[in-house]
Amino acid sequence: MKQEILSKQASAWLPTEWGTFNVLAYAESPEERMPQLALLQQDFNPELPAYVRIHSECLTGDVFHSEKCDCGKQLQLSMDYLTNRNGVLIYLRQEGRGIGLINKLKAYELQDQGMNTIEANLHLGLKADDRRYDLAVQILIDLGIHQLWLLTNNPAKIRAIDESGLELLGRIPVLSVPTIDNALYLKVKQDQMGHILNLHQ
Repeated sequence: MKQEILSKQASAWLPTEWGTFNVLAYAESPEERMPQLALLQQDFNPELPAYVRIHSECLTGDVFHSEKCDCGKQLQLSMDYLTNRNGVLIYLRQEGRGIGLINKLKAYELQDQGMNTIEANLHLGLKADDRRYDLAVQILIDLGIHQLWLLTNNPAKIRAIDESGLELLGRIPVLSVPTIDNALYLKVKQDQMGHILNLHQ
C-alpha cells in the first residue's frame, strides 16, 4: 500500500450545533476532492492533553441516521463530549469500514438475506475491515498533540495510538443503547472484532 503523506490544505471556522470548531482539510495535494478532516474545538490547545475521537465516515449513519449501525450515534455522542473540552474529531474518509459506499450497499443487501457484516464483506471478496489509522496519527502529530484521551470502543484504534509514539492517557467509551435493528451488528463487533461494548451475553 502506497504511503500517503498528508499536509494541511485548508482551514476555516465552522459554527455547529455543538459550538464553533476549526475545520482543517488534510490531503496529499490541494486537488484532492475527499480530504481527511480534523475538527478542533475553538479553544483547542495542543500543549494540553487532547480528547480525540477518530471517526470513519459513515454516510448512512452520520447523515441519514441509519439504525443498521451505531456510527451516527457514536458521532453525536463524541461531539457532545468534545465540545466543552480540549476536543479534536478526526474524520477519516473510509466509508463502510474501508470498502466504499457501493460495496457497503451490496453488503447491506446480503445482510438483509441473513449474513452478518463480516460474512457479507467476505462474500464480496473484501476484507472484514479494511480501515487504517496511520492517517489519523499523521494529523494528530501535525496538530502538535503529545498526550491524548481516546474516545473509542475499537482496540485497533488503541493499537494505532500505542504504536505511534503519542502518549495515550486512557480510553473513553462511546456506548449507545442497542436497537432491534443494530443488535446483531453490535454483537458481531463485540464477539468477532473485539470491540469493547459490554453487551449482555
